[in-house]
Amino acid sequence: MKGRLDHGPAIAVIDVGSNSVRLVIYEGLTRSPTPIFNEKVLAGLGRQVQTTGLLAQDAIDTALRALVRFKALCDIQHVRTIYPIATAACRDARNGRAFISAAERILGSKIEILSGKREAQLTAFGVVSGIHKPDGIVGDLGGGSLELVDVRGASVRRGLTLPLGGLALQDLTGRSIKKAEKLVEQAFSDLDIMNAGTGRTFYAVGGTWRALARLHMWQTGYPFHVMHNYRISAREALEFSRLVHRVDTETLSKIEVVNSARRPLLPYAALVLENLVRSLRPKDVIISAMGVREGLLYSLLDAPERARDPLISAAADLNVLRSRAPRHGEELIEWTDRFIASSGLDETGEEQRLRHAACLLADIGWRAHPDYRGEQAMNIIAHGPFVAIDHPSRTYIALSVFLRHTGLNEEELPSRIRELATPYILDRARVLGAAMRVAYILTAGQDGVLPHVPLRVVRGKLVLKLTGPYAKLFTERVSGRMRQLARLIGREAVVET
Repeated sequence: MKGRLDHGPAIAVIDVGSNSVRLVIYEGLTRSPTPIFNEKVLAGLGRQVQTTGLLAQDAIDTALRALVRFKALCDIQHVRTIYPIATAACRDARNGRAFISAAERILGSKIEILSGKREAQLTAFGVVSGIHKPDGIVGDLGGGSLELVDVRGASVRRGLTLPLGGLALQDLTGRSIKKAEKLVEQAFSDLDIMNAGTGRTFYAVGGTWRALARLHMWQTGYPFHVMHNYRISAREALEFSRLVHRVDTETLSKIEVVNSARRPLLPYAALVLENLVRSLRPKDVIISAMGVREGLLYSLLDAPERARDPLISAAADLNVLRSRAPRHGEELIEWTDRFIASSGLDETGEEQRLRHAACLLADIGWRAHPDYRGEQAMNIIAHGPFVAIDHPSRTYIALSVFLRHTGLNEEELPSRIRELATPYILDRARVLGAAMRVAYILTAGQDGVLPHVPLRVVRGKLVLKLTGPYAKLFTERVSGRMRQLARLIGREAVVET
């Protein structure tokens, strides 16, 4: 299909949660699945389950209407494989099974009602799939429950579930935040997992926590509005959550950035987060946009596919879709590998990984007007749906590609990028951007050239070899770009023809 990669047939996940019912259609089952359609309906199935034991009839009606539409959307897009799941409200309500039966007739598929432990496991898998080498406690706050699980790298320990979702707390306490405070404090008073969080990271999953983080972003004037991997220090998270849970949310500055349907749940989400930070004593809180749905897809992958780096996988996909010659990006990786190895510049394994991603993304803006190629490529990278990468790392990759187009003209850098670019990030981005500028003036973005024109530091000099037929590529512009790169690394430039 034009505009799409061949990752096999599209697949869909339908998530029947306690607060929302959501359909996500993915391009295919891969290590870095790309959503091609995403829609949710806030049905509120779990809003009175704790007190009545039942799903409310109007919520059932809303959810079933949403499922009728979702099934039609899947049919229109020829999606044959659907993975429907249901969480706390459906497993706890006495009429949950009857609702599920009606939903299954609409979808023509069996719905998996996740146990609390299974939900915790899939949420943890979602974080593993979307965070590079996670180490900490994952918490998924839904409408009906809170799942907690310890994650170290790809290792997921047994999780637990607590009835502390926003709708459940509203229901149990008659919308009294004071009563909710006591319930939450009591629930966290004697849990072994709380002793495992000290000095590590708390990964916050769930729509209401994302809404809380969005409010924090706007109030603090944070330059990026990418939610995944948004990091807040533990102290700041504690202070902000305490503020939100104790005041009328409608009086908060920038509250309009939060969906009006989610606002009543913000104090409860803030209350749970405040108590978790106080009990776990993490070093920071990171928002994960990847949760149970992505964890379900990750669980379906075989071991070799799970082991792939999702950042490199996503960058390679975009390279295929947007570059003039995708193989050129792969050759650029090898070419800069040899340059960096000879240069004496220190490079960690993580920095190498980011450089490789930048090489794959270096030519994605070529179709734009020449004056805007750098800006367009930078925006795609800075705001694209990449996972397993934090915000400073996004900045490094975006800057490298921007500078490769603009000729290292930092005056054109948008202020939001400057705010996240440390002097070290900017310095490394300059070096990579300058190296890319040498590469692209030699290759015109086509593969097959870079393997024959090595760039290395030899006996203290930066040497570019243009021999045989490649000597004809020499021009004063090549020499100028070589001098520019050589100055950045403190060397003398030499072009051998």
